[in-house]
Amino acid sequence: MPPALRIAIPPNLSPDAFEGRDRTGRIADFGGPTMGTSWSARIVDAPSSCAALIETVLTRIIAQMSNWEADSDISRFNRLPPGQWMPLPDEMMTVLRAGLDMARLSGGAFDPAVGHMVARWGFGPGSGTEAAPTPFPPWQAIEVEGSRARRLADVALDFSGIAKGYAVDAVTQALKAQSLRHFLIEIGGELHGEGAKPDIQPWWVDAEAPPDLAVPTLRIALCGLSVATSGDYRRFRMEDGQRLSHSIDPATGAPIAHEVAAVTVLHESAMLADAWATAITVLGHDRGMTLATRHGLAARLVRRLIQREGERAQEYMTPALAAMLDG
Repeated sequence: MPPALRIAIPPNLSPDAFEGRDRTGRIADFGGPTMGTSWSARIVDAPSSCAALIETVLTRIIAQMSNWEADSDISRFNRLPPGQWMPLPDEMMTVLRAGLDMARLSGGAFDPAVGHMVARWGFGPGSGTEAAPTPFPPWQAIEVEGSRARRLADVALDFSGIAKGYAVDAVTQALKAQSLRHFLIEIGGELHGEGAKPDIQPWWVDAEAPPDLAVPTLRIALCGLSVATSGDYRRFRMEDGQRLSHSIDPATGAPIAHEVAAVTVLHESAMLADAWATAITVLGHDRGMTLATRHGLAARLVRRLIQREGERAQEYMTPALAAMLDG
């Protein structure tokens, strides 16, 4: 029987992470709606302006990267005629470059230009719309030059597999710029922890797991570390008795059809944890975990096995994650 609880500790945890900690400090809780989900923050000795600061960061990111906002930068980019250049804001360009890098590293399993495929299957704005197929992966139709970008064919950027993670990173940097060193940030299930709580405990976070499968709890000390989870239980719909995942396989243009129920990735960057979790999910347990191992990622994959007596979970971990466990 696998243990009911696993504890993961960052391998590079140092005393510097606890610098400035005050046992008399008080944790303030903030939160609200954003990006079609919610955000929350736990901040030690937070000034009253923290909530407004976080909202400002999130509003700025939505204005740049939300496909659901018709006037956002990403929506305007997607409406431009192919071949026309558009200058992009620095943050959007950062995410686009990261998305294109991830597409190369994952062999196209992560693709930041699958917007038309997402919409076709009813998981994005303009649901049900069709676009002319391209003879190459969508991301290869995006060209970047300096601070501008253009589409070379009728593809659509969609940052749903990376933007929430980037938002976590952006909020983290904004708080650090205010000399705040001890906090936990969460946006739609993607998290980043810095420092520690006043009682010297780290920010303990349990990795998300499919609610209908029995999986050992993975409890992580988030100290200078981010965690992101992609799962078939998050966004899906049932059609003809089949579960259609919101995770689209760019190779087929359809929802993934394998047995991956959840992928959790730990990384210093929430943006990269978010994107890697998406890529591994799309690739499946064999190719996905092979890729994660090759890149030294700390990752866990939960596979949904359907048997005569019902569903059960099969768990896979990369060596990097296994090395973080407390034995």
